[in-house]
Amino acid sequence: MSDDDLMADDDLDRPRHTPPDTHMLLVRLQELLENARAMPLSASVMVNRDEFGELLADAVEGLPDELREARWVLKERDEVIEHARHEAERIVEAARVRAERMVERTEVVREARRTAEEIIEDAERNASQLRNEAEDYVDRKLAAFEVVLDRTMQAVQKGRERLQVHVGPPPGEEDEIGTGPAFFDQDD
Repeated sequence: MSDDDLMADDDLDRPRHTPPDTHMLLVRLQELLENARAMPLSASVMVNRDEFGELLADAVEGLPDELREARWVLKERDEVIEHARHEAERIVEAARVRAERMVERTEVVREARRTAEEIIEDAERNASQLRNEAEDYVDRKLAAFEVVLDRTMQAVQKGRERLQVHVGPPPGEEDEIGTGPAFFDQDD
């Protein structure tokens, strides 16, 4: 590669206000060194000092900008990571709060169900007790009424038995019709 070829390259023809790509400049320096003519009986090579110096100066000039950009990218990356970490913490906290609310609701529901079951059991127990007490009360009243009815039935039976006894007319008396025993007068 000749000196003119290197100088005509697009990277060097760019306006000076935008620094050249440092990586490309370093690659060109390496190519320049590799393509340089070797000195006879030596490991040294001959390079154009001006060309090499210019490429090296451009590379050094581009380093601060690239370092600034790299630092900016690193800072931006750190900010993004920090923002993501804060966002993750916020999401985890929101999930924890929501989970606690759900657990509380679940616990409230469980407690409400347990309380409702206790109330229902108490009500059924009380209803059963009241039903038994009412049945016992009615049974006692019916038993007492049965005793009264039994006594009344016995009195009615005795009264009927008394009414069925026929008392004949005193001897020598005939009933008004004169055909049989005297009519039993209930009003006497």
